[in-house]
Amino acid sequence: MMIALPLHLLAAVIWLGGMFFAYTALRPAAVELLTQEQRLPLWAGVLKTFFNWVWLSIITLLVTGGWMIPLLGGMGGVDGVGIHVHIMLLIGIFMMLIFMHVFFNPFKKLKWAVAEHDWIAAGTALTQIRKLVLLNLILGIITILIASSGRYWLS
Repeated sequence: MMIALPLHLLAAVIWLGGMFFAYTALRPAAVELLTQEQRLPLWAGVLKTFFNWVWLSIITLLVTGGWMIPLLGGMGGVDGVGIHVHIMLLIGIFMMLIFMHVFFNPFKKLKWAVAEHDWIAAGTALTQIRKLVLLNLILGIITILIASSGRYWLS
């Protein structure tokens, strides 16, 4: 638990923090300062790097979460944890599925369209990614709120 919990939290912070930064800081600056033909390759490169970190975060979250549940001080594994842990797990899995859809569908289209200089297709793909990242950002914030305080108000 001494290793699993900090790694679990770090993975969540990397994933959620990256989405928060991209949505609230990078996107507005890119829209203000760059043309569409400059923004789209930037996003393809930024997302390529960030998505590698998301994959690592997902693996870490699954491994550490699976490691911690049986180790929660004799609480009986999955049956012994609070409802807030079950909600965190459910939302987390949903977030992972959304990410996988983004990675294998609109992100793949974005990379292809940028390589082909098809700015309309790239813009469409980036719009899909932006909407799904916003959904995952909201779900991630809800998950953190539930995971960190749920045992105090969910029973």
